[in-house]
Amino acid sequence: MADMPAKPVKPYPHPLTPGRSRNMQGNRRTDTKPELALRSALHALGYRYRKDFRIDLPQRRVRPDIAFTRRKVAVFIDGCFWHACPEHGSQPKNNEWYWSPKLARNVERDRAADDALTQAGWTVVRLWEHVPVDAAVAAVVAAVGTPAAPLHPTTMSSHAGLPPIDAPGPG
Repeated sequence: MADMPAKPVKPYPHPLTPGRSRNMQGNRRTDTKPELALRSALHALGYRYRKDFRIDLPQRRVRPDIAFTRRKVAVFIDGCFWHACPEHGSQPKNNEWYWSPKLARNVERDRAADDALTQAGWTVVRLWEHVPVDAAVAAVVAAVGTPAAPLHPTTMSSHAGLPPIDAPGPG
């Protein structure tokens, strides 16, 4: 055991300030504000979906922010910094040696996920976090179509020989 070489340690960027460290720790993977706003608007329109649903494809695993499984539509709401938005994305000035390759890998992973989903018959909708909610809803509605009809009837049927709840009472 003493003869084994030590595993090389990858350098890790140290934050410039404790405040920056707290800021980065506060970033969420799911339930971001743009994602919550879009989900709320879609739900209000009658759409039902899965959130952060894992899709196991032959090439890779993918976790869209919103998935319409029956219609095979995967929706991603990408953060401008993390996914290198051409309009709002910025290159970090500190620890650039770490962040530039990391952000490039994020973009590559996004493209690979899009390709894998498309090959599996899914429609991919990618939205930037800065897209207004109404425009995001319009993009999703265009891909998904009209909401599915409710699975449950509006009135209850009798159960165990009892009259329906909405049936008129005696007398």
